[in-house]
Amino acid sequence: MKVQNYELAKKLRHELHQHPELSNEEVWTKQHLMRFLKTNTKLELVDKENWFYCVYRAGADKPNIAFRADFDALPMDEVIELPWASQFPGKAHKCGHDGHSATLAGFALEIDQEGADKNIFFLFQPAEETGDGAIQCVDFIKEENIDEIYAYHNMSGVPYKTVGIMDETMMCASKGMTIHLEGTPTHASQPELGINPSFAIGNILGAIPKFTSPDNNKGLILCTVVQIDVGEKAFGIAASKGDLRMTIRALYEEELDRLQDNLENFAKAQAEEFGLKVSFQYNDEFPETFNHKESADKIRLAAISKGMELIELKEPFRGSEDFGHFTKLTKGAYCLIGNGEEYPPVHTYEYDFRDELIESGVELFKGLAKL
Repeated sequence: MKVQNYELAKKLRHELHQHPELSNEEVWTKQHLMRFLKTNTKLELVDKENWFYCVYRAGADKPNIAFRADFDALPMDEVIELPWASQFPGKAHKCGHDGHSATLAGFALEIDQEGADKNIFFLFQPAEETGDGAIQCVDFIKEENIDEIYAYHNMSGVPYKTVGIMDETMMCASKGMTIHLEGTPTHASQPELGINPSFAIGNILGAIPKFTSPDNNKGLILCTVVQIDVGEKAFGIAASKGDLRMTIRALYEEELDRLQDNLENFAKAQAEEFGLKVSFQYNDEFPETFNHKESADKIRLAAISKGMELIELKEPFRGSEDFGHFTKLTKGAYCLIGNGEEYPPVHTYEYDFRDELIESGVELFKGLAKL
């Protein structure tokens, strides 16, 4: 990567870091990235309201290859002292999406200056953290006839600047599930006159181990209780409403769907038994992140061609990523670039994206563009 391009991309990363915006609120972020590309490249820009992409066109008869970066921040305080610290309390780039976007912008600089033998698409995506960003962009795949798509995530616990890859499922599918149960209130001295959801919620909790047992599933499956909210803080009123909030997670989407069905059906049966109303709500829905072997092999070849150390991951990460929406529609793969085995994990106060990974990501993408 050219020194001047690296310096421009690093400066861009720091500017993005100073102006974090949460999922689906990334107005300044998107505009700033577009200004950067318009100022420093001759690439075609395509504005899609919440998101955008730019294009290097080599010819109508050439393959179409896309690279994606996310650009939303997290609802966290900065805490650590940085020259480029967040200027907005309660918002910070603690997952490194500022670095992902700076990497893709730096790659765009290189391609604009050096050219390519493929049509290269640079996709800048919002709202990855909430799982509804990629789904906003998926029409791009068919509209531009994308043959392959790639992305990376910086990852702590992985050796510094190494590339982590595996075939098939790379990250789990997950979603937030709320079971809402509603009965009738009564005075706490006469519980028999009301309908209390607490017992039904207790029974649902007791059923979870059966639904998530390894004996009943072929892959990893988890149901993590994140909140139980029943009744009011008033000792004279028996509980009449309750919410059970869980994150359900699975290696395979089909098993996630089955877990959801099992929980819904059991909750409906409990509602009928106790005379409760029941409803369900879902948030932060992520597909499994699936790597096509042909594309994963290209990441391996690109890393080797750039002299980057390659690590074959032994098992998928439990965390989720919405990149899988793209690989349902075309070939593609998602990889990790290591922050270091002892580096603070993403989503922690101590974390900040390592600027040096910009060059690593750019060189990996350049290697992929040449295959």
